[in-house]
Amino acid sequence: MTPELRLRPVREDDLVEFFLHQQDPEANRMAAFGPKDPADHREFAQHWARVLADPANRVRTIEVAGAVVGYVTAFPVGEQTEVSYWIDRARWGRGHATAGLAALLRELPRPVHARAAKDNAASLAVLRKCGFVVVGEDSGYANGRGAEVEEWLLELAADGPDLGGH
Repeated sequence: MTPELRLRPVREDDLVEFFLHQQDPEANRMAAFGPKDPADHREFAQHWARVLADPANRVRTIEVAGAVVGYVTAFPVGEQTEVSYWIDRARWGRGHATAGLAALLRELPRPVHARAAKDNAASLAVLRKCGFVVVGEDSGYANGRGAEVEEWLLELAADGPDLGGH
């Protein structure tokens, strides 16, 4: 993690930035499994109210040199913990997703799981750099593409790389 990148708890004013990031059509297409209508502020606010109210979720704002560039989150899915992240498209390709995810992983017990659309090479690269390996595949309807999308299921096992955490 670079000295200028840090994770911190999500603040109310971060949601304004998150909503703006979500308006980017290319980011929604790439992420694939996003909201049905990214421009629906009411649904966005309700979603984030639920996310932030649930103590089982770990949600962190990714800040670089004082600017909000995205978020990273860990949340329960059944008996598993999954991670996800969103970076402002204007900041793609600078290592922020990898550094932010690596920092969050230091807080989490293993194993940790993730999903990525099979054609989302950038997200798969982030996950692999953090030690995730493909363990399966799935598919589902992706709002960001208006179609069924195939995805990889990934896992960071208990014996995965030591990121300075559990």
